[in-house]
Amino acid sequence: MNIKDTYKTIAASVSEILFKEKNSKFIGYAFPIHHEEEVKTYIETLKKEHFSARHWCYAYQIGTEQLKFRANDDGEPNNSAGMPIYGQIQSFEVTNTLVVVVRYFGGVKLGVGGLISAYKTCAQLTLAAAEIVEKTIDQHFILTFDYKNMNKVMRIIKEKNLTIVNQKMELNCQIEIATRKKYAEEIFDLLTNTFEIKIDRL
Repeated sequence: MNIKDTYKTIAASVSEILFKEKNSKFIGYAFPIHHEEEVKTYIETLKKEHFSARHWCYAYQIGTEQLKFRANDDGEPNNSAGMPIYGQIQSFEVTNTLVVVVRYFGGVKLGVGGLISAYKTCAQLTLAAAEIVEKTIDQHFILTFDYKNMNKVMRIIKEKNLTIVNQKMELNCQIEIATRKKYAEEIFDLLTNTFEIKIDRL
């Protein structure tokens, strides 16, 4: 069974990618995000930075298995800004990404076709300037065990190349580990059958 357990996203923010069309200026930004709340913060920051701009249109996609997206025209004609930007997010196959295009109106109306083309081009140039990285979709487990089993657990973690996310050492030991989704069942079975280790999925 082939499990898809990778996704693409941008490694870092991209700012001020300029595209001009008939005196209008379109300035593109891209940000890596994980939560919808972050969108508001970035938009507010850009509105302060570009307070005399006319529109701050954006689109984002969040999630790895269940994708969530939103496209916002911010006063431009329906579907002339947000969706062309979102189309580029799809075209670059990235998620956990927000793309904002700030528009300064130059006095010449572009028409709906012109707007679609300009927002699409600006979003495309912005994402083309980003470093796109592939990340794995990880399954997290909590391991609970006695101190005496520490070496056994650490040996499995090392052999199976598992990532320790965090650990708590109190009366007993608790370690949160992460593994690529495609190896999750194998790791779960292995640790379930290992004597004196309790494993829970997160």
